[in-house]
Amino acid sequence: MNSRLSIDLTDETGTLSREDMQLVEEVLQFAAEAEESLPGSEVSVTFTDNARIQEINREYRDKDQPTDVISFAMEEMGEDEIEIIGADMPAVLGDIIISVERTAEQAADYGHSFQRELGFLAVHGFLHLLGYDHMTAVDEEEMFTKQKGILNSYGLTRPETL
Repeated sequence: MNSRLSIDLTDETGTLSREDMQLVEEVLQFAAEAEESLPGSEVSVTFTDNARIQEINREYRDKDQPTDVISFAMEEMGEDEIEIIGADMPAVLGDIIISVERTAEQAADYGHSFQRELGFLAVHGFLHLLGYDHMTAVDEEEMFTKQKGILNSYGLTRPETL
């Protein structure tokens, strides 16, 4: 598989295995290929705990509770920002922050593996970096269909529930 993304993985918890980290790297490369992301695009993924992600959620989203994943897109133009166009500059897509504790909790709640939930959260965060959202029913349908397709094609399927 080609490497479309330059991915910086940081495990602040020290709990993820090499296989877990490799899975996130592979599923993000797979998603980047599926979404035809610009080759050389950069993404940072940080794995943290519930306490730290709650701090981030409170500081940046005014929600004082832990969450599973937060994405910070770098390509969005803010007010008073000037776009610099450079053919040789890699696209910095942004940062994905995942709570390892929430990943384990949700995997148990949904009855699937930790790896499936980890892959789901990585792809979910990545799609946010690309501009997908789920604020409206139409946007949610588009984003969730896309992430399910990527995960299923990669092989991280969810067990069917009755």
